[in-house]
Amino acid sequence: MVGFYQEVRAVYLFPAAFREIGGTKWGYINAKGKVVLPLMYDQAEDYQDNGLAIVHLIDKSGIINEQGYFIVKPKYDTIQSFSEGRSIVNDREGNKVIDESGKVITERAYTVISPEYIQGRVEAAETDEQGNYRYGYLNKRGKIVIPLIYESTSEFTEGRAVVKTLKGQYQLIDLTGKVLQTYPYAWVGNYGQGLLAFKKSNDGKFGYIDIQGNIVIEPKFTTAERFVDSRAVVSIDGDQRDLYGLIKPDGNYIIKPHYNGIVYLGENRFAIGKELDPKQACMRSIFAVADHEGHLLTGFIFREIGHFQDGLASVSDDQYTYFIDTLGNRVVHLPQVSGGGWLSFDKTLIKGDIDQRLIYFSQTNELIWEQASIFPLTKQLAILEQKYRPNFDYLVYYPEIKGMTNPAQVNEKLKEMAGVKPVPSTPLEYSYTGDFEITFFMKDLLVLEITGYEYPFCAAHGMPIKKYAHINLRTGKFYQLKDLFKAGSPYVKAISDLIEEQMKSNEEYSYLFPNEYHGIQSAQPFFISETGLNIFFHPYDIASFAAGFPTFTIPFHELKEWIDVNGEFWRTFHS
Repeated sequence: MVGFYQEVRAVYLFPAAFREIGGTKWGYINAKGKVVLPLMYDQAEDYQDNGLAIVHLIDKSGIINEQGYFIVKPKYDTIQSFSEGRSIVNDREGNKVIDESGKVITERAYTVISPEYIQGRVEAAETDEQGNYRYGYLNKRGKIVIPLIYESTSEFTEGRAVVKTLKGQYQLIDLTGKVLQTYPYAWVGNYGQGLLAFKKSNDGKFGYIDIQGNIVIEPKFTTAERFVDSRAVVSIDGDQRDLYGLIKPDGNYIIKPHYNGIVYLGENRFAIGKELDPKQACMRSIFAVADHEGHLLTGFIFREIGHFQDGLASVSDDQYTYFIDTLGNRVVHLPQVSGGGWLSFDKTLIKGDIDQRLIYFSQTNELIWEQASIFPLTKQLAILEQKYRPNFDYLVYYPEIKGMTNPAQVNEKLKEMAGVKPVPSTPLEYSYTGDFEITFFMKDLLVLEITGYEYPFCAAHGMPIKKYAHINLRTGKFYQLKDLFKAGSPYVKAISDLIEEQMKSNEEYSYLFPNEYHGIQSAQPFFISETGLNIFFHPYDIASFAAGFPTFTIPFHELKEWIDVNGEFWRTFHS
């Protein structure tokens, strides 16, 4: 009877994204695919087991309950998922812990708090007068339970953790901070199943010791991970890279070190990675599944493999995403979706994140909901979302306008702007993803934001791309910045001066490099919005890469002296 009551009162909600004019908005649907919480969030995350979900609005994060009411208003820069009834939040003061009512339970903010609680403890750090980090642990009441006196700490496993003292000694402690053992080695790693990785010298190899510090496996590895389920991933020096294998607690290999990488997937299964293309400099892998004894259960066919849960794991090959069982066989009664990504069981549904789009199925493989690909503008006009995926590493969503007179030339230019071009099906030396948003539509003017991200494999980071198309839906003309202004007007200088005033008067722009700003160009990147003319700069132009695309908004009334109010561009969106 109790179980029946809990089943009846349970409310299952699922995040869903909807493209609208002005950008994509998120809300929540029920298990039948019906929207039940309004489309008002910039991002919405899964509901957790405690009935709470993290949502994002205007670069801030908050928490809602199943009725959609905020228990934490959007005021934090970040909010981590709840673990053991606690969540780590961050704002300008630093990092804090909140409980499930949204109450801050830490007495002060800390410089660092680890993302999750494990065994009732979470690592925290603050800086001393010299700017050095000092680590310790908080309990679930947000109190310091083990003083912040360590140079480094680790998460607890089986009630034990490894810490490094300010004197450079490694110690094994329990949940109260009691020292169980001190080790005379240059480095000691995380505890796992009675063994700890260690190094005799800082530039030496890795081996394993027991709790008492006795050497069990002599140092001979270039990396050595924690033992889990009586297995540990290790590596040795190869010709030009590390080669990974799998060992037992006696140091003998279960899988010899011949591979690019090995990842424990849970339930006594491992992902074994080998080179996708030996000619490429970076170790990009294609994976097989192996069992606890090192037997390969599949061929090297997977680009992505998730962790096993209840005997199932999500995998992606070059064409599809689907579930496999612990023997590596596809589970035929569960979804198989074209594209790369992940499938997971989410309460009563199966959730897919496939080619950067959400999709939901019932557990009997019935399609419940997927993101729309048609976006009506008027009764006659609509935008179709088209996908171009010629290669696993190349994915572009691009807009196609329907309902225009002779749209072919417009749509061809949009494809070019989005990055649709000949791409080989063989492994690339980079990845590229492209997408778009409908940012503005008024009268005859449509503004599309086209974004992309190109990442050269091996690079520290990729390069984001942002472009705007300003299209006259009646004539098909694409507008440039100069088209907004009177011929011969000093609009470049006028805009440059207004931006410089904003930079000087607004502390929000303190991150900019003032000496790098020398005004705008006649063909400066821009976009029209309801608030005015928006001028933006590319990464590195006037700020660091992390600053993204610095943007300045200038209300139209500040530019009225130079705007050509009788010009075609202005009249496409103004009377």
